[in-house]
Amino acid sequence: MNVPAGAQTPPLKLGTATAGGGFPVYGAAFISALRGADPTLEIDEVNTKGSTENVPLLEQGKLDLALVQGEVAQEVFTGAGRPPTALKVVTAMYASPGMFVVRADSRYRRIADLKGQPIAWGARGSDLVILGRTVVDGIGLDPEKDFESVYLDRAGDGPAMVIDGQVAALWGGGIRWPGFVAVSNSPAGARFLVPDAGEIDRILAKYGFLRRLTVPAGMYRGQADPLPTVGSWSFVLARPGLPDSVGHRVATALYKVERLHLESKQLSETTAKNTLAALPRPATLQPGVEAYYREIGLLS
Repeated sequence: MNVPAGAQTPPLKLGTATAGGGFPVYGAAFISALRGADPTLEIDEVNTKGSTENVPLLEQGKLDLALVQGEVAQEVFTGAGRPPTALKVVTAMYASPGMFVVRADSRYRRIADLKGQPIAWGARGSDLVILGRTVVDGIGLDPEKDFESVYLDRAGDGPAMVIDGQVAALWGGGIRWPGFVAVSNSPAGARFLVPDAGEIDRILAKYGFLRRLTVPAGMYRGQADPLPTVGSWSFVLARPGLPDSVGHRVATALYKVERLHLESKQLSETTAKNTLAALPRPATLQPGVEAYYREIGLLS
């Protein structure tokens, strides 16, 4: 596929989420990496309310690309409670292993210990809130009835609320997630709470689209052991009708980043292999991306 130089105008709009969460951090790294691989590829970040707003904005053509969390992507591609989407996958972003963080000097050691306590879930309607509600429901807990749920205006407010004791725990997900980094680097330090082996089995039995994931040891200060949990893959999705040439160009730049090891920590899991393995359903890959994968032999 030949892509004319300078064919892309105006800049692509990439929807992320509210400041202070993981999506804006990833979005900035994604844009920087693509610009490094293809300096003429122009992308502007657009802060949004997260996945649940990004999907309709993409479907309305108000965004060209957007970051969408796994549970939301699963719903739109399967048509759960809505018509199946015409959105397409550009790349897998990263796996989001979900867990709670509490102060290291707290008495909480299991998720069940948090019953009746104030919990900061994140910004209402955000991607991680959906993952959190899914996980606790899978172990038989109701996020509204069994906890004092706190929803944030800004995702970045959560760590301070744990540190100063306003809430018992903060829910989050991902490797080197900013909220977890902030709590673990605080004077009191952090402890992470994940489902136990039996709870993981129960979650996966109810929500088969989730995956067993592990946070490697040493990702956060004081985290000496790996943390087995569950989570999902997040994606960069494209609006319906995004020109195939643009999808091809983005895929070309991403593969250059991967091949030359130009990626930052945030993009370490953003690979072509992970994208093909994590696709939520067959035939969901953006056609220009699919064409590039065929050219380089990843698809026959």
